[in-house]
Amino acid sequence: MKLLLVALLLVCLPLIACGDDATGDEHVAAQSVEQLEVHPDLEVKLFASEPMLTNPASIDVDHLGRVWVCEAINYRAFANADVIGDRQEGDRILVLEDTDGDAEADSSTVFYQGHDVDSAHGILVLARGDGQETRALVSALDSVFFLIDDDGDLKADRKDVLFTGIGGAQHDHGVHAFHFGPDGKLYFNMGNAGEQIKDKEGRPIVDRMGHEVNDSRQPYQQGMVFRCNLDGSGFETLAWNFRNNWEVCVDSFGTMWQSDNDDDGNQGVRINYVMDYGNYGYNDELTGAAWGEPRTNIEAEIPRRHWHLNDPGVIPNLLQTGAGAPTGICVYEGNLLPKAFRGALIHTDAGPNICRAYRTKPDGAGYTAEVVDIIDGSRNQWFRPSDVCVAPDGSLIVADWYDPGVGGHRMQDVGRGRLYRVTPKGAAAKEYNVAAVDVSTPAGAVSALQSPNMATRYVAWTALQAMGAKAEPALREMFASENPAMRARAMWALGRLNSLSPHAALVVHEALKDRDANVRVAGIRLAREMVTGELQGLALFAVANIEEPSPAVRREMLLWMHDAKQEWKWHAPDERESMASRWAQLALQYDGKDRWYLEALGIAAEGHWDECLKRLEQLSDVEWQASAAARDIWWRSRGAETSARLAAIIADPQTPLAELPRYFRALDFQSREAMQAAVEGLAFDDLAGLSPEQATLVRAEALNRLEGCDLSQDAARLAALDQALDACRGTEQFVRLTDKFRASHRLAELLTLAQGQAASQLAVDALAVLYASEQCRPEGLFDLALRSDDAELVSQTLAAMATAADPRGNELLLALALDADRPLAARRGAVKALGANAGGAEQLLQLAQRQEFPEQLKEAWAAALAAAPSPEIRTQAAAIFPAPPTKDSTPLPSLAELVDSTGDAERGKVVFNATGTCRNCHQVNGDGTEVGPDLSEIGKKLARPAMFESILYPSAAISHNFENWVVLTDDGLVHGGLLVSETADELKLKDEKGIVRSIPTATIEEKSKSEASLMPADIQKLLTAAELVDLVEYLSTLKERRGVGIE
Repeated sequence: MKLLLVALLLVCLPLIACGDDATGDEHVAAQSVEQLEVHPDLEVKLFASEPMLTNPASIDVDHLGRVWVCEAINYRAFANADVIGDRQEGDRILVLEDTDGDAEADSSTVFYQGHDVDSAHGILVLARGDGQETRALVSALDSVFFLIDDDGDLKADRKDVLFTGIGGAQHDHGVHAFHFGPDGKLYFNMGNAGEQIKDKEGRPIVDRMGHEVNDSRQPYQQGMVFRCNLDGSGFETLAWNFRNNWEVCVDSFGTMWQSDNDDDGNQGVRINYVMDYGNYGYNDELTGAAWGEPRTNIEAEIPRRHWHLNDPGVIPNLLQTGAGAPTGICVYEGNLLPKAFRGALIHTDAGPNICRAYRTKPDGAGYTAEVVDIIDGSRNQWFRPSDVCVAPDGSLIVADWYDPGVGGHRMQDVGRGRLYRVTPKGAAAKEYNVAAVDVSTPAGAVSALQSPNMATRYVAWTALQAMGAKAEPALREMFASENPAMRARAMWALGRLNSLSPHAALVVHEALKDRDANVRVAGIRLAREMVTGELQGLALFAVANIEEPSPAVRREMLLWMHDAKQEWKWHAPDERESMASRWAQLALQYDGKDRWYLEALGIAAEGHWDECLKRLEQLSDVEWQASAAARDIWWRSRGAETSARLAAIIADPQTPLAELPRYFRALDFQSREAMQAAVEGLAFDDLAGLSPEQATLVRAEALNRLEGCDLSQDAARLAALDQALDACRGTEQFVRLTDKFRASHRLAELLTLAQGQAASQLAVDALAVLYASEQCRPEGLFDLALRSDDAELVSQTLAAMATAADPRGNELLLALALDADRPLAARRGAVKALGANAGGAEQLLQLAQRQEFPEQLKEAWAAALAAAPSPEIRTQAAAIFPAPPTKDSTPLPSLAELVDSTGDAERGKVVFNATGTCRNCHQVNGDGTEVGPDLSEIGKKLARPAMFESILYPSAAISHNFENWVVLTDDGLVHGGLLVSETADELKLKDEKGIVRSIPTATIEEKSKSEASLMPADIQKLLTAAELVDLVEYLSTLKERRGVGIE
């Protein structure tokens, strides 16, 4: 959909509108089902379409089978004014109904319309069984609120605000839809533009753990998952560090599932089992740095690197699905669909035009999943599934946003939108009959609680809770069901029904003895939520089996320990009964392979690592302490002794070379003092027994972490540094260590390194060290190199200085450019290098305006100014040095004509890699420069209209994470580029050449997001109309990434 989604392009693709340009039978709703590939055991039927509804962004299905639709026509007006037009009305919430049971909607009611529901991201319908006081919980803009129909006429009568102050208003990465959980609570999430959440009065929410809920890394950051009571109380932050997690769903056992979108073009879309209190790794836990920042033990595959999966403390992903724009999700616990789909996650992904099922199964303390396609819309790439819900009869309702492209706050069609109904093949597809829901008796309410439809279960839940003790016999009968999911639902209801009585403990005890591990998991979760009455400080381990055979159940015991920190004495009078002892007993059951279990151990021990590790040592034998499992626990731990233990593992000759970076990375997460003591020993002590390769790596990594150590007066330590530098000569490590230890005797090697790789990031970093060492002074290294008689050496030096674009070299460069005694080639190179930075370009412009430049350098002067980083300088320079005419001086055809034209993909590939300069900023299957999004699968994300418009109008839609930033520093310089990473210490920008430049945070006066794309707005000047068509033809063939960074 146009919510969330892919955005895609910078140099060959953002988006602009085409709206009514789309004509032909392929866009007629009646023909749409024929264009879909459907699972052979299923049938899809059009339930509703335009003009009944348009742009369905989020849906829910109530207990009567009516479909509630949030339309999003007023979507990002700042980017879509040309599509929206002069529309004054707010967006609508519709209620669609099939009144005659023929499986097609024939009635539409406007429940609410207003600008406060513009571009709503979610809706949850919570109704009463008597038809009165239907409450629609809406997530829109910066708020979450109930729209309440008091009298049953399907018109909202009043509004009750639940939460406010949420970031991401009119942004896909804000707050998303709510789900009603089996425990009677609300579950929801927000993406990484949400930033914070406040109550209805504007006060910051403080969660159950005592933390203010915001993304300030105290301790939460980026996207988050939440749980709360129906009135917003009892607020919990359950997981964090997602990018744009779009909707979280909950199964009958209380297990949470969601999808999360990647930075476009990185094949990193993921499906998550959401483990309570988990860090999910989008940004660095320690610094908040972006995933692409260099780090020890960095993941080889980009999709894994994207989530910091090699870092201790990061929860694994259930599944990585490649490129996409993930949207709605639900759990299917009905019986209408074939067995293969029962218990599966049902998910829509608007990027690859698909609705899928994920069939999960236990894998240790986590899960694996199998992908089964339900609807594949790749034959009509306008199919953009935006949400999916389960109806009361067990059928699926799938919303289709319908648009040629997705992302970058951009849309192109506001006149269409569809709903499809998915059933088994046969009679079920032809009828849509919803049984009446009668919750006036316990038996009726228990029957409704077994519905596959979430809204029906809410009706049943509230009725049962209102009945009190009268509901218990019927729930007890359900608690004995053969279906584990039904037993779990009954357990939750019984536990809540008796939350203030001894019966609640009995319910937990019974659940913990259930034959199904999932029910036992749910039992522990119920115990965790029951913190009043008889269950205050429930002695869980008195009834739970500490040697439980299911790792998932033991995982939940560990997560309960995290809850119990405020309620349980970690130091019991009897050490055997202490929480640390229970943790150690569970730790001894870790198999050395199950990362989910390892991370649960870490979550449980947080804040109590020393007690836990001490008790583990006491309970384990020597053989276990030398095992891989023990080393893993030390790798994950954060105790006072951890650094020393990690150092011992690193210095052990038996530790394989390939594993050393893993343990060094773990050192980064320890206390500064302990880590420094450990790395000092590794850097300078005798590493007897290590191979040369091991010793080289160990010293280099240790030195890289060492702080505040002056080696100049210690010959032995200086020799150790030189040994490490010799071993890593020519690498980024060499640059870092030379800078870190101010190794002035090795500076000349930095210049040699930069000269040999003049266009590289390495050259930029090496020259930064040289500039900081004042090597621009007379007789400094730069001066000596530029005065060399070796023309090639001079050329390489100038090329490196141009790449570095550092104004500290401008004085030397200008002197060379104006020195008539120097070779002309060197002077041209100096002009080019001057033009590469804003200050130098300004000097060139001023000389040009006064006509004070050497005539023989006119073309060099013009070229340097034409490529200047500042648009203002380029504009002024164009008046002095008029640009040459466009390629063939002919106007482009209309967009409609371009879309209808047929090109040659092979010629288009040549255009991409040469004429069009696309590869200068984009990669395809690892080839090209990584500035804008990777285009390896752009052909299955954007239809042809979107591709043409993205090329011709690059600033019409700019993907989140690919905006152009402008930074003013305290020396008066202006820097521009893509924001790669921002920490408390520095900000990093990537320019159009892919070079990353670091700017100390302390030097930044102002920073702002530019409305203009980094992509040139006149790329068509390089192409003829035919070449542009060929280019789009080629891009349309890019539908599957091959070879690079794929698992």
